[in-house]
Amino acid sequence: MKWIIFICLLVSVQIFGQKIIWKEDQKLTWDDFKSPVSRKSNKDVVAYTHCGWEYSVVTSSNPASPVKIEVLTIFNKDKSWKDVKRINDYVLLHEQKHFDIAELYARKLRKEVMENIKTAGDYQKKFKAIYDRVLHEYRDFQIAYDKETQNGMNKEKQAEYNASITEQLDQLNSYKKS
Repeated sequence: MKWIIFICLLVSVQIFGQKIIWKEDQKLTWDDFKSPVSRKSNKDVVAYTHCGWEYSVVTSSNPASPVKIEVLTIFNKDKSWKDVKRINDYVLLHEQKHFDIAELYARKLRKEVMENIKTAGDYQKKFKAIYDRVLHEYRDFQIAYDKETQNGMNKEKQAEYNASITEQLDQLNSYKKS
């Protein structure tokens, strides 16, 4: 019996150890990027951050009953990679901002959910549309971020985005995961 528990714990650590949940006081390190380098999309890319959200829902078949929705911002270690020959602290900051953008839009999603979804019926009627809209905005922002900063190479634009992302996170501070 002891071995079964140990094996289950070992498997759990390996599975759950592949994700980082966004925390204000925890920044990414290059050791977090575990996937082999992938050059499929663009040979000029130095690193790739695979991040996004996971959500869980506790609901009921009774449309009037309360619903609980939790949204987490996650970084996937096993899907994020770096070219060790070209990495530096500046590139890591650019990648951190991708993770911060994911948290920014998780906060926007949490805000929308808190304002619009109170019951199981609300969840059934509204959640998918809210989620899809915020997800679309999130993806567009990530694309614009890389394009306008030239994947972090435009230092002036990168500095503008750094300030903007920090400001927006502060504005939505009451929607961070507690």
